[in-house]
Amino acid sequence: MGSGHHHGHDHSHGHGHSHGHHHHAPPLPGNANTAFAIAVALNVGFVIAEVVAGLFSGSMALLADAGHNLSDVLSLMLAWAASVLAARPPSERFTYGLKSSSILASIANAALLWVAIGAILVETIRRFNDPAPVAGMTMIVVAAVGIAVNALSALLFAKGSKSDLNLRAAFIHLMADAAVSAGVVLAGLAIYGSGLAVIDPITSLLITAVIAWSSWGLLRDSLRMGMLAVPDHIDVAKVRTFLERQPGVVRVHDLHVWPMSTTETALTAHLVMPGASREDAFLRQLGRDLEHEFGIGHPTIQIETDPDAPCALESEAVI
Repeated sequence: MGSGHHHGHDHSHGHGHSHGHHHHAPPLPGNANTAFAIAVALNVGFVIAEVVAGLFSGSMALLADAGHNLSDVLSLMLAWAASVLAARPPSERFTYGLKSSSILASIANAALLWVAIGAILVETIRRFNDPAPVAGMTMIVVAAVGIAVNALSALLFAKGSKSDLNLRAAFIHLMADAAVSAGVVLAGLAIYGSGLAVIDPITSLLITAVIAWSSWGLLRDSLRMGMLAVPDHIDVAKVRTFLERQPGVVRVHDLHVWPMSTTETALTAHLVMPGASREDAFLRQLGRDLEHEFGIGHPTIQIETDPDAPCALESEAVI
């Protein structure tokens, strides 16, 4: 009876292509590469223009926005690198491939944003003590271009952001940027109309608040993934019940569900099945069901046929 005790699934290579679930995307569609390339190019060009205009017009809000856009370019490049790495095949040393690089990139991105926030805050506070005259018209024009650049770039990731935290990071970033540029336009109009230079650092503060607020969720989600928390769209209690209800299963233990990357989820479990003999068909079907119901693409199931021989991992306290 020892033959079929522990087999992983060999069908895992071709998964995720036949049925497009909302929570399970193939590693990297070709168009994501194009999206990254275009977005990076647009944003680099815009950052350069913004720095020049910010220095020329003396606007802190523009420089804050440029700093933020630069952190965006870095984060886009990080996300891009991760999505390329995640598509690489497994090796002897990295048996999961480099899929989890997408999780690391999400964490690094969230951290980068907070560094940018700190830098902008320091400079803004300095400006409150010493408000400089600002050319409102330049602010308006440059920021208006910013709205277009960021909104365009964000649209490139709109589709992928639903299923992949890594792409969602890029999407949130760019949308926040568009909103921020809109804020700069309004500030420019206010300064142009009233001549009050203090509006500039005030806007800069508001911008920082927006960035902090939008990136907090990202930081929390990516850290959760880094800690191998169960992905949000999966309810472990339901998975457990599902496994317990399989024909012939009397107990389930050592159940683990964790993210392998920002899009792929793995599961291991021990099923106690007294007198089980036809495991192969059962495991194949179970794999298909887990993929379909929960979006879990990499299950590994261990079947124990003797209900009286205790498994070393049976206790929930043992990992």
